[in-house]
Amino acid sequence: MTKKKKIVVKIGSSLLANEDNLTLRYAFMNGLMSDLAKLQKDGHDIILTSSGSVALGLNMVGKRPEDAGILDKQAAAACGQPLLMNAYRQVASEYELDVAQMLVTVEDMEDRRRFLNIKNTMMKLFENDILPIINENDSVATRDLRVGDNDRLSAKVAQMIQADLLIILTSVEGLYDRDPSDPEAKFIAEVEDVTDHLESTTGISDLGSGGMLTKMLAANMAQNAGCETIIGEGIIERPLSSLLANERRYTRCLVTGETASPLKIWLSNRLQVSGTLVVSNAVADAVIAGDCGISRGDVISIQGEFTKGDVLHVYNEDGVEMARGLTNFSSEEIMLLARNLDMPVESVIGYKTKSDVVGAENILVLEDNHLLLDAPEDDQKLVVPV
Repeated sequence: MTKKKKIVVKIGSSLLANEDNLTLRYAFMNGLMSDLAKLQKDGHDIILTSSGSVALGLNMVGKRPEDAGILDKQAAAACGQPLLMNAYRQVASEYELDVAQMLVTVEDMEDRRRFLNIKNTMMKLFENDILPIINENDSVATRDLRVGDNDRLSAKVAQMIQADLLIILTSVEGLYDRDPSDPEAKFIAEVEDVTDHLESTTGISDLGSGGMLTKMLAANMAQNAGCETIIGEGIIERPLSSLLANERRYTRCLVTGETASPLKIWLSNRLQVSGTLVVSNAVADAVIAGDCGISRGDVISIQGEFTKGDVLHVYNEDGVEMARGLTNFSSEEIMLLARNLDMPVESVIGYKTKSDVVGAENILVLEDNHLLLDAPEDDQKLVVPV
């Protein structure tokens, strides 16, 4: 690793907290911080995405992981986050490593302006040789509005800084073709197409919110951003450097295909669906060919409540997701425009703006390397303009 790289490292709760008494595993933290300090001294830009705040705070609210509800976990996160950051600061200081805390929510990652503000903060921390430690803000996150797992959060961060490498440390050596407890399970050292392995990635740990499935989803997000992913066991001694030196086995998820622009990458990797559009197959084909955007007359139906600037998922009449794009209008405005095709846009909504619902310049056509989302079911009451 002679060339300077941007590296994102993700650590799960099961590596940081003892499962029985929910206390910090300082031996692991020491090995981790030692390796991170060496990587930084070698000139690499490093970001750590860290779980652990909920697990560490559960004792203070008198709960076990299996008994804790969403409010218990929010309170535990508020209690555990200071413990976690204080431990990181103390251990990091032993290796002359300065750290900073950044707490984010799904809204921060999905809103373009906030996304860029977070990126700018990270760049400034890099300039000052400070290690950003990022976690989802679990004290305010809810079951329906959250990143959901720090695996995908780490992939969003990798996308954000255009990282070269994402390292996900977990409790197993990497990916197997079935449950690792099965004596016939085979280890998979290299992955090109993540979709080939999704069926074998079930199960989560008691402390974590994700299992191997979320790690594969994160790897796919990283692939689309031109970033390789390494999934390996979080051992105590040299957890990172031993992987990078190929001293033990791990799973490497390769980058496939051409990397899109940062905007298109941001469009493609969504953590939450703001809304959907359904267009005719003919319009879908034209969009895929790059011939046009999506006009108000192209919209067959919409689903969800969204605002201008949100990312919409675009489906054809067969229910196949074919693109994602930034909307120029809210859901209410699109309904008004679609129902009044004979009136000028300005007359319908009361101000001058671009006429396309989604402009061609703000559309990403999905390809085979993107994981698609199923279309909403009929009972989700798609609203059809009349």
